[in-house]
Amino acid sequence: MAQNNEIRYLNPPKVDIRKKKYCRFKKAGIKYVDYKDAEFLKKFLNEQGKILPRRITGTSLKFQRKVAQAVKRARHLALLPYVTDLLK
Repeated sequence: MAQNNEIRYLNPPKVDIRKKKYCRFKKAGIKYVDYKDAEFLKKFLNEQGKILPRRITGTSLKFQRKVAQAVKRARHLALLPYVTDLLK
């Protein structure tokens, strides 16, 4: 009996090809994050109104800090809610 070490699948195994994350601010050349633009800042919030982390959005550290500061200012001026059930 010959041993067959080859592994065969009915369906080929799926390999996740992840898109490279990029900082949308650097790509677009944005230098200032405007706290008055609530619709733009909503892209960085989840459904409960929490700020999304860098590892999910792909934002660089420099701009993540600016986004966090802008969201906090917008919340203070009541442009964005602190807590919500369904934001989007």
